[in-house]
Amino acid sequence: MNLETIIAKRETKSIYRDGDRCIKLFAKDYSKADILNEALNQARVEETELHVPKILEVTTIDGCWAIISEFIEGKTLSEMIGEQPEKEKEYIELMIDLQIKTHEQKCPLLTKLRDKMFRKISLTDFDSTTKFDLQTHLDGMPRHNKVCHGDFCRSNIIITPQNVPYIIDWSHVTQGNASADVARTYLIYLLSNQKESGEYYLSEFCRKTNTSRRYVEKWVRIVAASQSVKGNKEELEYLSRIVNVVDYY
Repeated sequence: MNLETIIAKRETKSIYRDGDRCIKLFAKDYSKADILNEALNQARVEETELHVPKILEVTTIDGCWAIISEFIEGKTLSEMIGEQPEKEKEYIELMIDLQIKTHEQKCPLLTKLRDKMFRKISLTDFDSTTKFDLQTHLDGMPRHNKVCHGDFCRSNIIITPQNVPYIIDWSHVTQGNASADVARTYLIYLLSNQKESGEYYLSEFCRKTNTSRRYVEKWVRIVAASQSVKGNKEELEYLSRIVNVVDYY
């Protein structure tokens, strides 16, 4: 197994290319249960109408767990926007269309988004009153069963040379309310200091789906609280400001 060609490196995982295979290698202390759950969730999403890299193997390499899947040749939307910034709105439109198609899918064995959000809120460092308020807010939101990627952004979309769009990184996938997924994508833009692009994304998504912007915005506090569990110090202050405003907008 060749681990010489590295694609990306994170604090808890590294991603390599080995010919036509992609190897996601996790740190030794990474939860085995989370790794196996990620592989299982991606295998379940493979059964939908979406283009998703197929899981080939789950194994260990030098004592570390690894998920091996198909390597998808192509460029991410992030790379394409970097090369052709004048086409950013066109690529955002493509991303929106793919997200809408994702939300049209059903995958009944996936974890429910509401349950995951409820658990994550309970793990935050916010005071008990804020947690109760957030969980009450969450409990009152409409319950759906749409496939929600959980980290739907331009770096997780690969366009092949044949112009086929693949969606990657399904580690956060759940089933639930699509507007929570949209709020998460919008928050990614805000956290990346791309507010203008985020505003265009949100307005166009709402226009294309005839969804009230206000309806999506109601999820922002919940998603921000959930995101805060990751403990990214650079983001915590900003996320806390969102969470601590009872009516964010």
